[in-house]
Amino acid sequence: MKNLWIEFIGGIVTVKAKGKGIERFINTLTRNGIHIWQVKRHGVEAVIFKIKLKDVNQIRNAVRNSDCKIEFLQRTGFPFLFKRLLKSFGFVLGATAFIIVILVLSNMVWGIEIKGANPATEYKIRKELTEMGVKRGKLQFFIDNVEGIQRKLSDKIEEITWVGVELKGTTYHLQVVEKNDPKKPEYLSPRNLVAKKKAVIVYMFVEEGQPVVSVNDHVKPGQLLVSGIIGKEGNIETLPAKGEIYGETWYKTDVTLPLKKTFQVFNGNEKRKHYIKIGNVEILVWGFGKVKYKEFETESNEKKINFLKWELPISYVDKTIRESEQETLIYDNEQAFEVAKTLARNKIKSGLSENDKIKGEKVLHKSVDNDKVTISIHFQIIENIAEAQPIVQGDTE
Repeated sequence: MKNLWIEFIGGIVTVKAKGKGIERFINTLTRNGIHIWQVKRHGVEAVIFKIKLKDVNQIRNAVRNSDCKIEFLQRTGFPFLFKRLLKSFGFVLGATAFIIVILVLSNMVWGIEIKGANPATEYKIRKELTEMGVKRGKLQFFIDNVEGIQRKLSDKIEEITWVGVELKGTTYHLQVVEKNDPKKPEYLSPRNLVAKKKAVIVYMFVEEGQPVVSVNDHVKPGQLLVSGIIGKEGNIETLPAKGEIYGETWYKTDVTLPLKKTFQVFNGNEKRKHYIKIGNVEILVWGFGKVKYKEFETESNEKKINFLKWELPISYVDKTIRESEQETLIYDNEQAFEVAKTLARNKIKSGLSENDKIKGEKVLHKSVDNDKVTISIHFQIIENIAEAQPIVQGDTE
């Protein structure tokens, strides 16, 4: 098969020889070094066989010294294909150019639709999109993916809470949710406010309802703080108690931290490879060479290729290979204790609301064992301890 391809590249000619002394003629060709194959009889005095294009002149010389005549039946191989291509070069060039133009136009950005934003916010979004390269006439291959566009818009435009980005054909569709949307009034059923944990009251703001505790009072979980039942006997009214009751609460947090920590970091070296993906097969078109990094991470960005309104099973894939290396961080004991304290504070803060705060902290215990530090910290927290408790009918009797 390999030899057949070699012959195809050089050109193959199918020859019909007829006359007397056919066998002698074939032997003469072989002695002269002319390679012939697929020899078949065609009647009594005729033979059909194949030769290389480069041997045509030799066979013509050989036939003059014989009683045979030859006829060239078929010409195949690359030289003949190339000759035919030259004859229809204009048509092929035009057709290729037409397909390329259609492909390019089908993978450009021709529209950006924004819904859910007021004119001022829409102007900011379009301006930001232009700075990111998302504009009419730009090839989609050189634009960030929709997840990246969505993330950048959310980070850079304060007026939006959320933005959804979708690419349909040649048009980007953006759905925007703006901040400070007017909220519908919330209907609340009659309720009390009770303590959700043990605390000492430090601040009270009661919007509706009857307070039943005061600042500096000690309260237990479930204890009534603000009553939703107001009025005197015979004129009792129930309402949804509203307010914020801040109390001092207490937490204990334990943190263990190794003195030696190993992690992976990027060192700035990277290599990019570009592929054309057909189905599940990726064909490398740029960025040849073996990746010599010992440790690395690969980021892949795939762009579908469209033809008019159809999405082809072909895509452009851009892969970025970033070299990483192992870093080791070693703490001394004091450094480790300080880092552990910071971790403990962050752990506490993650469970607090925006208005809650840490009032104080006290280290209860710290130790070093098996190359690890362990620390126990007592935190004093000022937080809203009120939670709603519905008023049932029996409570008002």
